Amino acid sequence: MALAAPDHTAERGGRPDAPAPAVTYALIAVNTLVFLLGPAAGLNPLYGTGQARVCAEQRYEQRWGAVPAELLSGRTLTSAQLAEAPDPVPGCPAAPTPGKHPALSALTGLFLHAGWLHLLGNLLFLHVFGPTVERRLGRARYTVFYLAAGSLAAYGFALAEAHSPDSTRVLIGASGAISGVLGAYLRFHPRARVTTLVPLLFFLPLRFPAWLVLGLWFALQWWSVHSAGPGVAYLVHVIGFSAGFLYACTVVRHPPRRPG
Repeated sequence: MALAAPDHTAERGGRPDAPAPAVTYALIAVNTLVFLLGPAAGLNPLYGTGQARVCAEQRYEQRWGAVPAELLSGRTLTSAQLAEAPDPVPGCPAAPTPGKHPALSALTGLFLHAGWLHLLGNLLFLHVFGPTVERRLGRARYTVFYLAAGSLAAYGFALAEAHSPDSTRVLIGASGAISGVLGAYLRFHPRARVTTLVPLLFFLPLRFPAWLVLGLWFALQWWSVHSAGPGVAYLVHVIGFSAGFLYACTVVRHPPRRPG
């Protein structure tokens, strides 16, 4: 299911267009630039090719990504812990990362992606729903909200996986922050019409209210938490979405004053 831009013409009431969503565009640009310069894109010759690039990607993610065990302890994984951790890439043993700040990795990990589909999928949702939430919150508050939602989702996932093998796996991607944007959007504009591509023989563009589209999306993430295997941290999506929705409830309860 792909999403097209939601329709807010009925909600604007003839008001002049709001300023361009500069923060959303900047986040898209930074995520894209970090991916293109990193090893996952395979375009930077500094990381080599073949197996060398694959090992470089693992070291890169270990250095800048969020590791649940590190977030909870405030210390990087030791050589002994890394030796017992699942080795996601055969032939590329993980190495300690001296100088890494675990708390900061909850933010830096938001700008790393494992591949083109991972990146483009996240940026599609950010491009569709981010501008509306940014205009509602304002640029400064939206920036803090985005980073806080992503960090909260990472720490929430770390607490949930504290005693599981996944506590030493690297967590990367903007999914937690973008899920927070989706949750806020649902609270701000539950009845906005969103165009989706539904695969019924052909991909038919149909329009549904946001509460239905995002509600089904959230239900799918919640179901996947209990049924999907390792690889995608669906719990991060659930936590980020819930945090964004609850925060937006406080904003709706206290709408900004209008002049006149």
